[in-house]
Amino acid sequence: MFQIGPKILLLLLLAFPCTLIGFTGRVSAESEHPEDSSPDSAGAADDDDDDEEEDEEALVEEPHVPEDSEDEAQDDSTGVAVTSHPDAETTILFVTGEEFPANEIVKFLVGFTNMGSQDFTIHSLEASFRYPQDFQFYIQNFTALPLSTLVQPQRQASFEYSFIPAQPMAGRPFGLVIQLHYQDSEGNVFQTAVFNQTVTITELEEGLDGETIFMYIFLSGLVVLFGFGLYQVLEARTRKRVPVKVETGTGGLNDVDISWIPQETLNVMNKASPKASPRKRTKRAAGTDQ
Repeated sequence: MFQIGPKILLLLLLAFPCTLIGFTGRVSAESEHPEDSSPDSAGAADDDDDDEEEDEEALVEEPHVPEDSEDEAQDDSTGVAVTSHPDAETTILFVTGEEFPANEIVKFLVGFTNMGSQDFTIHSLEASFRYPQDFQFYIQNFTALPLSTLVQPQRQASFEYSFIPAQPMAGRPFGLVIQLHYQDSEGNVFQTAVFNQTVTITELEEGLDGETIFMYIFLSGLVVLFGFGLYQVLEARTRKRVPVKVETGTGGLNDVDISWIPQETLNVMNKASPKASPRKRTKRAAGTDQ
């Protein structure tokens, strides 16, 4: 019996995978059968998918852009949208000159001439610096000057405006755009680009700045240091050339002025220290020893 048990267990282990595979195949066949038997439902599902795709395409489509907005976009891409009235003439005069120094006031006058037969109302005057390659990109935008001035037919008007270019803009070119906004008696709004060119912001050369002062102080220190070193070298050479003075005693009383000493004192001094040569002194000393 114990010999038959392992064989039965082996058969069960082999039969179980086969049974499982067959059951899985039957389930998959049953799941495919309803699809084949109901083509209408599959077609409906396909229609739903097509509708969803159409809805997505509709959402992806760009909205319709009117022709006017397209024209404005094209005008903005080329610079400033300029729609001026044919009866309006404008002029500009830079009071401070054609140069635009950084961090300095730039003044200009804008002249407006009404050549038509209806009134014009000047609303505002504004200026801005733009990026030279793309005038839609603002670098520095200045405050608009409100005017609200009425210009009658065949009349002129002038307006003054001033701005200060920023200091970091010095030494680079920028597009300067000056616009004048106005409307006619019928309420139509117009805009004229009085100035629309690329200008270079210059850097004003001041008399003395911090860097220049520091440079001068540094150069002065170098000059002083060089002079002191040169003085030390010359002084050392001079000391070597000067001979050393050796002090010697007086050779005798003849070289000394003794006129102020009394004669009595001189006699005593002569008696106390008689003149004798070193040889006599040596002989005297030898005789004394004997």
